[in-house]
Amino acid sequence: MTEHTHNHDHEQEFITLVDDQGNETLFEILLTIDGQEEFGKNYVLVVPAGAEEDENGEVEIQAYAYTQSEDGTEGDLIPIPEDANEEWDMIEEVFNTFVEEQD
Repeated sequence: MTEHTHNHDHEQEFITLVDDQGNETLFEILLTIDGQEEFGKNYVLVVPAGAEEDENGEVEIQAYAYTQSEDGTEGDLIPIPEDANEEWDMIEEVFNTFVEEQD
């Protein structure tokens, strides 16, 4: 999935991801992370719009690195390599802080 567009709905922000076959899926932006200083890129954590928790109370969260277009309405999402341990550690730390603040 490589493209996204923003839709602003008061407090919630959504993006539409388009996969390689042209299928569009709506996701809610859960969190954006500024990783410019550490890794030279930003990150976004998304969940499928309207996703329900599973029997364990969990929802699948996807994380991507992203670059935004100059006008801020579109950009590219880039999968984060599984072996990018320092990036994943930073994302996990920021996410855990975010969750603690929400409780």
